[in-house]
Amino acid sequence: MQLPSPIEKTHLRTCNNRDVKLFVKRDDLIHELISGNKWRKLKYNVKQCRAMKYEGILTFGGAYSNHLLATAAACKQEGIKSIGLVRGDELHSESNQMLKQCAELGMLLEFISREEYALRHEKEYHEELVLKFPSKMVVPEGGANYYGMIGCQEIMAETDNDFDFVFVAQGTTTTSCGILLSIPERTKLVAVPVLKGFDAEGEMRRMFNYSGFPSEIIEDLMVQLTIVSDHHFGGYAKYNDELLDRMEQIFDETSIPLDPIYTGKAFVAMLDYIETNNVRDAKILFVHTGGIAGGKAIEKETGRRFS
Repeated sequence: MQLPSPIEKTHLRTCNNRDVKLFVKRDDLIHELISGNKWRKLKYNVKQCRAMKYEGILTFGGAYSNHLLATAAACKQEGIKSIGLVRGDELHSESNQMLKQCAELGMLLEFISREEYALRHEKEYHEELVLKFPSKMVVPEGGANYYGMIGCQEIMAETDNDFDFVFVAQGTTTTSCGILLSIPERTKLVAVPVLKGFDAEGEMRRMFNYSGFPSEIIEDLMVQLTIVSDHHFGGYAKYNDELLDRMEQIFDETSIPLDPIYTGKAFVAMLDYIETNNVRDAKILFVHTGGIAGGKAIEKETGRRFS
């Protein structure tokens, strides 16, 4: 486990020409399997699991879920059990390398229908799981809860926290919320949703509300937030030649690996934001949230090189 994760000063022509100092927080280097924001979101869930005397963690994910793999690895590392409810009852533990690795790490995989999986946020379904697995702590898909959000606050605590802008890819908003809670008032957080039509601000408000933050504090936090919602490149897990071309160019210039699902979209959005808004003489942090395993799989599929 490499903590704190390193911060690298990065040189790009776009930034150098504008006197923009760009730094990358390399959370992708934390751990081979529990990389990026996955460890941040699991750390305090694991601690809570132990504190409440649960035997282990039950969580959710799809067939190629980095979250499931990270949970399996984290639980094995901490000596607790793990259960993964996987979307798709046609699957099994040998369906792909990701699921096979989860099983090898000791995760008990239960394959459920897509209809049942769609109920994962429903209170009644949650209560059924608690009755069925009374000794397991239920953690939402992606670690999207209060403990995950608090863990993500530590990203900025490992920096000088003196940036003008912080950029991050956004899925469940857990990481974005943690960062927003931890930056000073002068800093602007720019979140880049990777889902098409995603109500990013609404989801962040719900996360804060659910965690008990007063409405006046939430409003103050939202002042520091900018959402760049037009860089999803077609939607979640979608990508095109334009995105891959630009990722290859970024990798050639920086040697920083990216993936087309999360970090590639956010990095391209950051460069476009700098140019569109004529950002100059600024200090910027890009939070690398991992996803390199998925990026390498897409590299093999496309014959491109961006990691």
